[in-house]
Parts: sequence; structure tokens; C-alpha cells
Amino acid sequence: MSTNRPFLGVELSATGRRWRERLDPRAGQVSMAMVQRHGVPELLARVLAGRGVGIDEVEAFLDPTVRRLLPDPDTLTGMVPTVERLTDAVMRGESVAVFGDYDVDGATATALLVEVLRAGGLDPLFHIPDRIFEGYGPNIPAIEALAGRGARLLVTVDCGTASFEPFARARDLGLDVVVIDHHQTGETLPDVAGLVNPNRADDLSGLGHLCAAGLVFVVAVGLVRELRRRGWWSAARPEPDLLAALDLVALGTVADVVPLAGLNRAFVTKGLIAMRRRERPGLTALMDVARLSGPPKAWHLGFLLGPRINAGGRIGNATLGARLLLTRDPVEAGAIAAELDRLNTERRAVEQAILAEAEAEAEAAMGRTGEGAIVIASGQGWHPGVVGLVAARLKEKFGRPALAIAFTGEIGTGSARSIPGVDIGKVVRSAAEHGLIARGGGHAMAAGLTLGRDRLGALRAYLEAELADAVFDARAVDELALDGALGAGAATAELVEMVERAGPYGAGNPQPTFAFPAHRLVHAEAGAADTVRVRLRAADGSTISGVAFRAAQGPLGHALLGARGRLVHVAGQIEIDSWQGRNQVNLRVADVADAEKIM
Repeated sequence: MSTNRPFLGVELSATGRRWRERLDPRAGQVSMAMVQRHGVPELLARVLAGRGVGIDEVEAFLDPTVRRLLPDPDTLTGMVPTVERLTDAVMRGESVAVFGDYDVDGATATALLVEVLRAGGLDPLFHIPDRIFEGYGPNIPAIEALAGRGARLLVTVDCGTASFEPFARARDLGLDVVVIDHHQTGETLPDVAGLVNPNRADDLSGLGHLCAAGLVFVVAVGLVRELRRRGWWSAARPEPDLLAALDLVALGTVADVVPLAGLNRAFVTKGLIAMRRRERPGLTALMDVARLSGPPKAWHLGFLLGPRINAGGRIGNATLGARLLLTRDPVEAGAIAAELDRLNTERRAVEQAILAEAEAEAEAAMGRTGEGAIVIASGQGWHPGVVGLVAARLKEKFGRPALAIAFTGEIGTGSARSIPGVDIGKVVRSAAEHGLIARGGGHAMAAGLTLGRDRLGALRAYLEAELADAVFDARAVDELALDGALGAGAATAELVEMVERAGPYGAGNPQPTFAFPAHRLVHAEAGAADTVRVRLRAADGSTISGVAFRAAQGPLGHALLGARGRLVHVAGQIEIDSWQGRNQVNLRVADVADAEKIM
């Protein structure tokens, strides 16, 4: 924990956090140098310096370009044989099957690769597995079905790195296999024609932070280049405009919660520009059913568009997302988007019912055994498609890694979500290697697994022992970093637009959080969907409205509702709220402290 004096004297906020200034003295000097050398506004300079931007990096950071940040594709291990095999398939007119994952990253990666192969003259098959009946990753029945439809090359995206038996069956059927994946790997890799995974041990590209859609984009750059070298493109068969496909890459990048740094940030910045042109019928229809007003921003992708595409893979038809992104028919796009919107509403109801059970179980377990390192909840008959969302909610509520497991009979399907500093994917993979679970793997922040009910107790004990130190260390620095202090009157649309220049914000590039010191909480009421709506008034009489999401039943909501009429320090992110053609600045409340007690 920082030894500096807490920001505004807040040692313990309503959410149990210590407030601190994001900039240390050295970063403060960097921000002043930015002002002097580049002429950027002081507040923007503080935001940049607080995110580790160097004095000489300001211009490049404010205008991230894919062209500048994209490395030569061949720097990735396995890229050369992968591109050569794909190029051969295109030029020979082979039947190719693309096998994706059932989440947003899988859908966008699948759609992007299919589009590029179509531009090359192929009509590839694509398959997204059913979450419940097939599970994650390539499976033998699906491969047999694709081979029966004539496929001779199988390309897996966002999966496949650990699919040894399915690929052995593919070889028996005469299929070559290419893998494009980003999940953590073990030491042994499957025997395939090409395997691109920046997280394999022998890859030194430094691109392990890419999602599958971003990785497919890099592969596509290599494929288009190799086809150009071989003279494949012509006036009758023009090269595809890969930059126009960055809308898919941006959606996959934000939805998969990979760090918005370097190339990823350029993907999202340029992808949002492509999305605002509304040239992809599927995304246009999805934005319309989501009632997205104004130009799309990064958080829209994660909270409005992503969940609707995910709904197909969670509780409906897993192929709906990829079909929506690939269609060029506005009528079909509208129909699919409407169905995904309906499924998303159904998903929310299912999630809420299971979450109530999971929270009750978690609270009972923690009451018996103390806090523990990990929250584990399980239930018979829970819908496997929402356990990842339930795990995420448990993580948010209890501030530690969480695992939610849906049992069908004696077999459970689970998803885990972690907190910064605790690698859940690594420990789940280790549990599989020790025979505690049937299979499992994932990322540092998320993992999936399958296990028998009789192994649940042993798994719980193993995770507690393996994660205890990391969780303790991560929770010991539970602080809220603040980029500065504002008065209600200073939170203008111009200020928001200035701060947005350092975006897009998300994982790895956190949205600036500002404190509003000693404002009177003149209004606070619980709203729909567990929100709390507030209004703050500064000493000069200026006011700002705000909302705390998913807060009404938690400590933040209780603190806000209980502080009506009092002076409070409120922290949150400012944004422009577009409603019925009117733009106003709104505060997304993240935390609150009683200013009268501190003063």
C-alpha cells in the first residue's frame, strides 16, 4: 500500500478502498514537461503521465495507428507455415472449414477469417460449437461432420492449442489443421500444419496481449501479402480492405477484456471509426436494437454490443453472432439482431436467478470458514451459459477470484474470473495437470473447467492453497487511483472531449477517475436495474448528475442513499450522456466517502 497521504484524506471509503493520487512525484514532473514541450492541456498531460506515457510518446499515443504499431506477421512463431498453408488452400480452391469459439472474440475472429477467405475466392464452412452439447474447442463429432461436408483444411480460431485427440482424428480423416489461438499453453503442442499462438513458450513476438480477432487480423495481413507475392489479386479479384474489418477486431478486443495498450489500442481506435460509418449491416442492426445513441465508444462494445452477441452462445444458437457479422443483407441482419436482443433479455433473467443462489451460497461458506482466497459457488441445473457472468459478479462483490459451477448430474462445467495480480488460468491448468479436474485452462483473468462432483472439495482446497499468497498481496493494495479533483461546474462537455483524446479506455488503459470534493449530495434514489441516481451540488451552486451501476444493494449504494443532504467526496468517471438529442455531462459514480467525518 502506498505510504503517501491518502487523496482528500480518504483512508477507507464506502467500498473499503484507500484513495490515492495516481501520479507520483516523478510522473507529475513528466506531466509538466508534456505541457511545456507539446502544449497539451495540464489535465490531459496528467492523464497521459498517469498511464505511463513518456514525454517523447505523446503524439504517437494520441494518434495510435495500426500501420505504425503492426509488426511484420512473420515475427510470430508458426506464422510462415500457417500463411503458406492458407495461401495454398486459396490458390487451389480447397474446401476450408473455420472452427471458432462461442464468445464474442470467437465470433469476430471467425467472421474476419471467413471474410478474408471469401475475398480470396473461397466459400469456407464455419462452425461455432454449442456450449452445452459440444463444450469449448474442437470436438471429434464436429470435425467428422465438417470432413463429411468436404472440408480438407480445418482452421481453428480462439481455440485448438490443447486439442490433441480431435486433431488426431482430423489427420485420420485427411484434414490438415491450422491453429490461430491466444490461450495459455503447456509445453507440448499438437502436431498440426501451422500453429500461431503468441503465448506459446517459443514465441518472442511480445503479442501475447492480442485477442483472437486481433491475431487473426495479423494472420490476414500475412495471407494477403503472400497472395500478393504470388500474383493472386487482380482487378477482377481485388485485395480485401483489411482496415475496414477493424470494426470486428475492435469488438473482439474490447469484449475479451485484453489490455488496451499498443496495437490493441490502435485496433480499437480505428475500429470505432470504421464502426461509426455503419457499413456492416450486422453491427448497424445490433447498434439499433441496443438503442445505441450517438457514435459508438469502447464501453458500448463491452456493455451493449458484446453481451448481445454472447447471448447466442450462452443460451441460444451459437452461430448467430458470426452469421450476424458476416451477412450483407440488412433484412437478415435485423432479424438476427432482434433474436439476439431477445436472447439477451432472457439471459439476464436466468443470470439474476442463479446469481441470487450463488451469492447466498458464497456468503454462507465465507461465514463458516472466514474470507478465504477464492469464492466458489455451484448448483445443480444451473445454466452453463451464464456461469461466467455469475463468477464475474461474485468477483466484483467479494473482491477476490470467483468460480461458478453448473452441475448436470455428477459433471460440472465452471467458469472462473480473477482480480488483477492473480493468474487464474495458470492455476486451473495446473489443477488439470494434477488430475483434480477433467480439463481446464484460460487466461490470467478468466478460465473454464470441467470436473466431477466428487473432486469439488479437493479442487477448493487446492485453489485456496495455491492462490492464498497472491490474493492476499493483490487485496493489500486495494486502492482507488484518482487523476485529479474537479468541481461540478468544471465537468463540461469540452473537458470530457479533451480527456477522451487519451482513450479509448478499458483494460490496461483505465478511464480517468476524478474526485468531486466536498459536494453536497442533494439527491439520491434507487433506480431500475440496481442503480442509484444522485445529484451533487458544489459550493458555488453548480451541479452534476450521476449514477452508480449495480450498486443499490451493496455498500456503495447504501452509503449514497444514507448520505442525502451531507457533504461527501465522490469519485467517478465523467462522460457525455446523449438522450433525446441532448448532450449533458454525467458522472459514473465509483466510490464515496463522508467528507464531514474526514474534515
